[in-house]
Amino acid sequence: MKLYAVAAFALLTLISCSSDKPPAAATTELAPTGPALSPDEANGATLTGKVAFTGAKPPLSMIDMSANPACERAHKDAPLAAEDIVVNPNGTLKYVFVWVKSGLPANQRWAIPATPVVLDQSGCQYKPHMIGVMTGQNVELRNSDPTNHNIHPQPSLNPEWNDSQAPGGDPKFKTFARQEIMIPVKCNVHPWMRSFIGAVNHPFFAVTGDDGTFTIVGLPPGTYVIQTWHEKFGTVEQTVTVGAKEHKAVDFSYKG
Repeated sequence: MKLYAVAAFALLTLISCSSDKPPAAATTELAPTGPALSPDEANGATLTGKVAFTGAKPPLSMIDMSANPACERAHKDAPLAAEDIVVNPNGTLKYVFVWVKSGLPANQRWAIPATPVVLDQSGCQYKPHMIGVMTGQNVELRNSDPTNHNIHPQPSLNPEWNDSQAPGGDPKFKTFARQEIMIPVKCNVHPWMRSFIGAVNHPFFAVTGDDGTFTIVGLPPGTYVIQTWHEKFGTVEQTVTVGAKEHKAVDFSYKG
């Protein structure tokens, strides 16, 4: 009887392991190959544009820092507004991330800049509110305030970390290994502090500033999907084709 039981169990196991559903295919990413390239600014294309805002301008959202005297003193003469929606005087949006979402060779290796991108803590704010960085490039974290801060990115694809930083302490350097658009950053000490980091595996990205414009230089000839990302209004995409040494304008628009 024991032999029959063993045989029956083996047969049931074989049947249960068989299925009409094919096994899940292993997903692999093309590893970058060849020499690391830098954007060819002399022969590549240049994309310029602006991100417009239409509709009624939203009211400013003021920040209450009264719970922390050191932070409140930093803004005693001018109350601080949140930077989640910044409409510039010319009707454009500040802090919009613009990047080449697709079209570049998947296995192309791009040179990582040696210069870090600085994210400071000043006036109990992250400055700037949004940065772009290449994967593997250093982010230099500073604390210019007379109070303790902590830096707590909350990525989905990269490892999460949470570091404290004393007033006037030495800078900290961090990198992100995987592409991720976007990574929110918060301070557990001061809940109003927010920032966003776009980690990209190539150098073709920009963040709009006080005039709502962006420039991307050295783009190889080809057809690309250009995407904009805003923390409140989401994403917009356009497809653009560029040739060598071509200058092309690509404008985007969000409606409030």
